[in-house]
Amino acid sequence: MVAGSSLYAAVDYTDPKPFGDADRWAKKSDKLAIGEWWKKPSGPAKNDRWKEAREWIQSIDRKKALAFALYTQHEAVLKLSAQCFPLLPKEPKSVVLEFKRDGKWVQADKQPVQYPGWDVHFRIKNWDASNNVAYRLRLGDLSSFEGLVRKDPINKETIVVANMSCNSPKDRERFTRTQFIQNLKKQNPDLLFFAGDQNYTHEEATYGWLQFGVQFADIMKDRPTVCIPDDHDVGHGNVWGEGGKKSLGKGGATDGGYMFPAKFVNMVQRQQTWNLPDAFDPTLVKQGIGVYYTELNVGGISFAIFEDRKFKSAPMGNIPKMGPRNDHINDPAYDRATVDLPGLKLLGDRQLKFLDTWARDWSGAVMKVALSQTAFCGAVHMHGGGKSRLLADLDCNGWPQAGRNRALTYLRAARATHLCGDQH
Repeated sequence: MVAGSSLYAAVDYTDPKPFGDADRWAKKSDKLAIGEWWKKPSGPAKNDRWKEAREWIQSIDRKKALAFALYTQHEAVLKLSAQCFPLLPKEPKSVVLEFKRDGKWVQADKQPVQYPGWDVHFRIKNWDASNNVAYRLRLGDLSSFEGLVRKDPINKETIVVANMSCNSPKDRERFTRTQFIQNLKKQNPDLLFFAGDQNYTHEEATYGWLQFGVQFADIMKDRPTVCIPDDHDVGHGNVWGEGGKKSLGKGGATDGGYMFPAKFVNMVQRQQTWNLPDAFDPTLVKQGIGVYYTELNVGGISFAIFEDRKFKSAPMGNIPKMGPRNDHINDPAYDRATVDLPGLKLLGDRQLKFLDTWARDWSGAVMKVALSQTAFCGAVHMHGGGKSRLLADLDCNGWPQAGRNRALTYLRAARATHLCGDQH
């Protein structure tokens, strides 16, 4: 079905190949949420490793088709993203955003559902951050979702940040986080920071994002939220972005770049990061992949949001293999100086320029905090069993050392605290 109005820009919401079919990664991208997703697969059920996930998506009460929302507000701009479950052909394909004013719901905007991805996005200018404002999202008469845009906590003495990452899809609370959410509410954070690996479903990114979002919907709906993708969010075990180049998947993607199509990577980034303040420099990287590194001010604390995987140099072709993998070094003759080579990057020149600007600009800020996927150090000394000792792990952000040191110089100049996720 192709939606006909200009609002939809002739989107085919049942396109079975929205990522193309150029390679095996394109062919298997997001299969649970594209094409005729509501139909059962034709192959043997015993070979369907996504059976439980598929049944979950297909069994959702349609009144809950509008699944969750997340937002930030910064410099008088509110950015809010809504996420839908995959929609049936005859169901609405646009979402209305309303705010409660003087006890009545008032429409502020209407935007189309994106495909692939089933996400919707709103950008509201001239936002007054001094008041709490209730919001409602409506997917026609089918489904709705309500939350609260909190006023900026500028007058609070203590700003509470919930720092989380690595959300397992295989625990006993697979589709809920009941106790976790209850505990979070007791802490009442002013900002939620999800530092990456919001899911581990790799090629089934929309399913994983929906699973994560449903788990945390009740806490994200009424406070600003920062989500930044890490390697598993974009289908990798590890990722060295190399400025957006195409990875051929060699040596566990140690050749650098992204294995999955650029459209898939952009979908993941759009779902998870569109609600962030506008990027410092929105220039696309290789393959037309977008960027999102930016600043967010909450309660007078300036948060620099980094992408510490996108520009990172890869081991293959740069560093000789000194262990069982290109990124794992266990050769007793290893000298750390031999891998600290000129030209290797961590944050990349563009983000260092942003970091320099951010470190110097204190307007509206009394404290600075850096947010990234990974610590800027090497913490890993084992991988796998007890005999799998490592002298160095080139997936960690202790490498490349020179790039790491340049980043730390700016963080030190800003006297910034660094919050992050996976050690890698």
